[in-house]
Amino acid sequence: MDIEVTETPSPEDLAIVGDNLTAFNTSDVGPADRRPLAVLVRDDDGAIAAGISGYTAWGWLYVQWLWVDERLRGQNMAARMLQAAEDEGTARGCHGSYIDTFSPVALKVYQRQGYKPFGTLPDFPKGRTRTFLAKSL
Repeated sequence: MDIEVTETPSPEDLAIVGDNLTAFNTSDVGPADRRPLAVLVRDDDGAIAAGISGYTAWGWLYVQWLWVDERLRGQNMAARMLQAAEDEGTARGCHGSYIDTFSPVALKVYQRQGYKPFGTLPDFPKGRTRTFLAKSL
């Protein structure tokens, strides 16, 4: 057996790892019913000005990315997008939502939305703390 470390894995190699982990998890805890979820805010020209990217699986909504263009910040856009994602998560049968951040500003936004910290990683990145938050839906 050889152990290979690479920063350029092939899509086929990643598919083998992902497919086998999915098969193991399905046999261990049941199917994930993983489905992508996006919330997009478009400007008058149709360009994306804010958005959320994540997925639902095993009864949870995971908000992987949340971005708001500078011109929309301070207008409650993040909270409105989170609410839309949470509503969709609930419609999909989710009982909880989770998110993480190392931005102190985003941390306050998520806490105002009802998310509670459940873990941290100090110096992720250096000088910041990555906070993991969850909320019941």
